[in-house]
Amino acid sequence: QVQLVESGGGLVQPGGSLRLSCAASERVFRYLNMGWYRQAPGKQREKVAIATVGNITTYEDSVKGRFRILRDNYKRTMSLQMTKLEQEDTAVYYCTAGGVAADQYWGRGTQVTVSS
Repeated sequence: QVQLVESGGGLVQPGGSLRLSCAASERVFRYLNMGWYRQAPGKQREKVAIATVGNITTYEDSVKGRFRILRDNYKRTMSLQMTKLEQEDTAVYYCTAGGVAADQYWGRGTQVTVSS
């Protein structure tokens, strides 16, 4: 069974920064693509960023240049560094893994609120 546990969410002012982390087993880091998805109130879930097993990264257009997904298979760490946060980034953020789109397994999510 694949377990993914997010941490690091919270309240931040517009323009601020926040870092989310995801804990997972060695098997996840060794074999599975990993990513971050988010769901804002009243909206569908959307992909934020993906890091493949080989550490090829892709980003949703609205976060390019502001967010960075970092994956270290040796240290078994995966994080999402978010900068220049906007109110539109307010959402529940999910750590995900598995499959081409890294959407087979999901964590429980962590709330990120951008507000002044």
